[in-house]
Order: sequence, then C-alpha cells, then structure tokens
Amino acid sequence: MSSVNLRSIFSGSAGNLVEYFDWYVYASFSLYFAPVFFPSGSQTVQLMNTAAVFAIGFLVRPIGGLLLGHLADRTGRKTALILSVLLMGGGSLLIVVTPGYARIGVLAPALLLFARVLQGISLGGEYGASATYLSEIAPANRRGFYSSFQYVTIIMGQLLALGLLIVLQRVLSADELTDWGWRVPFLIGALLSACALYLRRTMDEPAVFTRARAASSRPGGLKELLRYPRELFTVLALTAGGTVSFYCFTTYMQKYLVNTTGFSINDATLISSLALLVFIALQPLVGWLSDLTGRRPMLITFGVLGTLFTVPILSALARPQSFTSALGWYLAGVLITTGYTSINAIFKAELFPVHVRALGVALPFAIGVSVFGGTAEYVALVLKNAGHESWFYYYVSALAFLCLVVSIRMQDTRATSRIEREASADAAEGAPI
Repeated sequence: MSSVNLRSIFSGSAGNLVEYFDWYVYASFSLYFAPVFFPSGSQTVQLMNTAAVFAIGFLVRPIGGLLLGHLADRTGRKTALILSVLLMGGGSLLIVVTPGYARIGVLAPALLLFARVLQGISLGGEYGASATYLSEIAPANRRGFYSSFQYVTIIMGQLLALGLLIVLQRVLSADELTDWGWRVPFLIGALLSACALYLRRTMDEPAVFTRARAASSRPGGLKELLRYPRELFTVLALTAGGTVSFYCFTTYMQKYLVNTTGFSINDATLISSLALLVFIALQPLVGWLSDLTGRRPMLITFGVLGTLFTVPILSALARPQSFTSALGWYLAGVLITTGYTSINAIFKAELFPVHVRALGVALPFAIGVSVFGGTAEYVALVLKNAGHESWFYYYVSALAFLCLVVSIRMQDTRATSRIEREASADAAEGAPI
C-alpha cells in the first residue's frame, strides 16, 4: 500500500477518533454534569434527563446522514469529513461556555440540547463518509482489516474520554468535577477538532470515487438511493441489532456498574476502560478474519452469541461481585459485539455503488442508530426506574436475533462487493488501480 494511502487512512481515522472523543465525553462525564443542567434529588432521574438529551442527539443523525452523505457522493468524501468535524468541534465549544441551570434556568438544558443536535448531525454524516472512505481506499484483500479501524477509533475516542475522566478523578475532587472540571474535556475536544480539521485538509480522495465521478453522469441523492431497497433494509436491520449491543456494552455499562451493580464511579470507570482496551484490540483481528472467511460468518456469530448470552451476561453483572468478576462478564459482552463492530463499515459499503455509497451507508445506519442505539441507555434507565430492569436484557437479545435472521438470509458481501466490481471494471478498461 502506498505511503499516500497510509497517510490518508491515518488522517481519516484520526479525525474519526477526535469526533467520537467529543461525542463520548458527554456520556463519560454525565454523572458529574447531570446535576448542573438537571437539578433533582434522584440520581436515576438526572441520568434519565441527560440520557434523553443523548438520545435526541441521535434522533437528528438521519439529517446529518442525508445531508453529509449526499455531499460526500456529490462533491467528495473529503468535503463531508471536513464539515462534520467543524460541526462536532462547534458543539463541544458551545457546551464549554454554557452556564448551568442555577444561573440561566431552562436556557441551560436548551443550549445543551442545541449543542448535541449539532454534534448529532455531525456524526450522522461522519459515519457514512468515513466508512465509505476507509473501505474505498484500502487494498482489495485487506478491506475488512483496514475498515475495522473505524471502530478502533470510535472505541479509542470513548476510551480517551474515560481515560481523561480517570485522570481528572485523581487530580480534582468530586465537588470540583461537578462545579467546573467536567468542562475541561469538552474544551480539549474542541481543540482536538481543530487538529483533525488540519489533518483532513491533507487527505486524498479515493481513486475509485474520482474515476467514477469523472467517467459517469449518474445522479446520486435520495431518489437514486431508493432504487436499492433490499440493501437499505439490510443496513437498517443489522444496525438495529448491532448498535444496541454496542451502546449497551460501552456507553451504558459504566452507569450500569454504578447504578445497578453498586461499584463506585472510579471502579466502574476503570473496569470500562480495561474492557474497551481489549475491545480495541479485537477489531482488526476480526476484520482480518473477515478478509479470509467472509463478512457473513462474523455477523452470524454475533447474532447467535448475542441472542443466547446477552441475558445471562447482564443478569450476572446485576449482582454485587468482585472487580475481576465484573470485568470478565464485561469482556464476554464486548467479545460478542465485536462480530458486528469490526466489519460493520465494510459490509455496508460493499452493498452500494459508488455514486450513492456514502448516502447508502450513512442514512439507514443513522436511522437505525437514532431509533435503537441512541435510545438504548434511556430505555434501560426507564425500565430500571419502573422496576423492570431485566426487560432491557431481553430487548438487547431480541435485536441480536433480528441481526441473526438477516445475516442468514443475506449474501456475503466480500464475494459480491460492488467496490471490487468497480475496481475490476476500471482494471479492464486499463485504468491504474
């Protein structure tokens, strides 16, 4: 692989990491800023309010998927990726400067909500553009491996947010974190977004995209995308199953360990961080396996294990236990989820032709994430507050079963990859690959 492509993959991945760091800082620090924006005597109610804002940020992601996905197909992946990082950094900066409820009343949560809407639009477009970009720029026999780095950077963003939380917990008191310390990571996120902007300005467009844009006048956009209903449903259904499992075992698990299992915030943060380190290491391994065996076996494995073992894992984690035991159960959950996360970018990109690929990946994924992933934490907390926490376990398991059914019925995209067909067509016409 050329040094140019390696630099482009690094730039795309680093920018993705920064955006998801900005996004996950909200979830990681919500235990501290919840009382600043939502005064209440109940910790569960405060967390429900912050989770509701978190969910609304997800609900606007289809707007970002539609707008930035279309922009990526029309003017280039690079343009969409630059705009997405600008929106994310702007949202983080707004949260930094927003006063609390005690000073400006209901305007405080309103501004928090507006900032998360900006960031939700950003991520709605970021996912499709970055997944498409990494899939198109990678060599044919390593597409699963290279595209797996999208979730490496997504998880690293969350891990860096948790790591920063651990550091701040060591150097600041709980009162200082609640008073002003929680603003520090949002400021860091805004500064890192500026760095990501610089990196993305140096990226190269994938050759398959530039050749297709020069050689074809086929229109993109939503109307053209609707010509691929089977592919759209496949992305939506698999996203529903995979994203709920992902958010259950990542963003929600820290709160679950505190609010249900009974760990301290510090211990829960450390358990989450260790599990996410393993989760990161698993992504390229399973992505590489998909290059050898296919994408479909990975998805079926996730569907089977998620259906059978989600309820036992979450039930075990609900009981008071040792640090080591909780970490073991947590690792079992992320191991299962890797069957989806490691290849979700590549199998979606391989379903669509180049002129609607970014939009085809972004829009149904954003809809699935907004309806299922973004609401997962809120659903869990509502059910806990109502005294039916275990119902959430079965909800996650049922969506994993949906993923299993769709995986069994779909073709393996490694064998039917539209990216590979486009590259082969270029080669047949004498174009350099």
